[in-house]
Amino acid sequence: MKKRLNKPLLWMAILATGAGMIGIATARSGEVHRIRIDGVINPISTKFIIEAVERAEEEGAEALLIELDTPGGLLEATRDIVQEFLAAKTPIIVYVSPAGARAGSAGVFITLAAHIAVMAPGSNIGAAHPVTIGGGGMPGAEQDSSSRQVMSDKVTNDAVALIRSIAEARGRNIEWAEKAVRESAAITATDALSMGVIDLLAPDVDSLLTAINGRTVKLPDGERILNTIDVTIRLFEMNWSERLFNRLSDPNIAYIFMLLGIYGLIFELSNPGAILPGVVGVICLLLAFFAFQALPINLVGLLLILVGFILLILEIKVPSYGILTIGGVVALFLGSVMLIDTTLPALKISLGVIIPAVIATAAFALFAIGMGLRAQNRKVTTGSEGLIGEVGEVLTELNPTGEVLVSGEYWKAEAAGNQTIAVGEEVKVTKMIRMKLIVEPAKSDDQ
Repeated sequence: MKKRLNKPLLWMAILATGAGMIGIATARSGEVHRIRIDGVINPISTKFIIEAVERAEEEGAEALLIELDTPGGLLEATRDIVQEFLAAKTPIIVYVSPAGARAGSAGVFITLAAHIAVMAPGSNIGAAHPVTIGGGGMPGAEQDSSSRQVMSDKVTNDAVALIRSIAEARGRNIEWAEKAVRESAAITATDALSMGVIDLLAPDVDSLLTAINGRTVKLPDGERILNTIDVTIRLFEMNWSERLFNRLSDPNIAYIFMLLGIYGLIFELSNPGAILPGVVGVICLLLAFFAFQALPINLVGLLLILVGFILLILEIKVPSYGILTIGGVVALFLGSVMLIDTTLPALKISLGVIIPAVIATAAFALFAIGMGLRAQNRKVTTGSEGLIGEVGEVLTELNPTGEVLVSGEYWKAEAAGNQTIAVGEEVKVTKMIRMKLIVEPAKSDDQ
């Protein structure tokens, strides 16, 4: 016989399961994910932000809070972040903090693209003129300058269209957004609030979450009312590899790695078989090239640096009384200054790094040149020429030929001028004919 199911118990089990699922959903929705972006917007930080958005969506977080303090970054990296924000199914809150922080350049696009834009008192926002990958060109070339201006105008107009669309989608001040791109306009947090650039001011995260509780945000799948009271804040940070590569994207560090890589290859080529300098040099160059992918590199600057090193190497091989050294130092300095093609200070190489690096390189070149000149003037110590002037002892009477001991070795010898030199006498080598030494009494020098 089949047992009959107890319908009341079955319904209770279904209700309990549903309640449990609701409880899980409620627990997840009671979390606010939090990340911190402090520095230049580059491919590494972009990847970190996008992964944070995707994680918040997958885990059903109430919102994603991004604390931002950036001088700016690359336009393409910024565009990727903006696209992710506009399509996000989880509310995005961008909080420019702490006091004194800034949302410059790329930070303006990111802040305006958030569902809720907040700034800490004392922070600022603006100067959003785009930074792009530089193409280089010889300075002063009229044709190149005009083409670069056309390209700059195209990029600027594209950035204006992007920021206007962002401001329109989020209901923010479109006119100021365009001015931030075209004129690099910047304003304080207080002005940003009064001009409708941001939604509110908040001195800290707790007051921010309290202020936005109950706000309605528009998402692709509909409107959502935020519940940010008594939520759990989960902080997510970059892992060690992300922190490492993000640090490598610093232009100063990338520049140093490039110089170390070139040094390593020069040492390896100068001393084939040393292996270690070559291995270290290749690794440093690869790390530098990785960083350069995230930086607006001027190809002319890079070529000037390479020419500078070539001139310094040629000075070692072909002494030019310092002319090649001076040219190499000048080329290295100009190339280093021109290497990063941007007006954004955060992406430029510091003169505090360039000047010591150039001086150290010049000092190394001068040291190598000095060592080479000393080596050329040093007395020969090996081969037949190395025996000239050495003092030895007569082993068998030289009359005029016999055998002598010189530098711990036995040699056939002949006395100069057909002299007769007795056993035990000291002699000095004057020349070498084939494998026979020509000697004379050593004591004759003292007489």
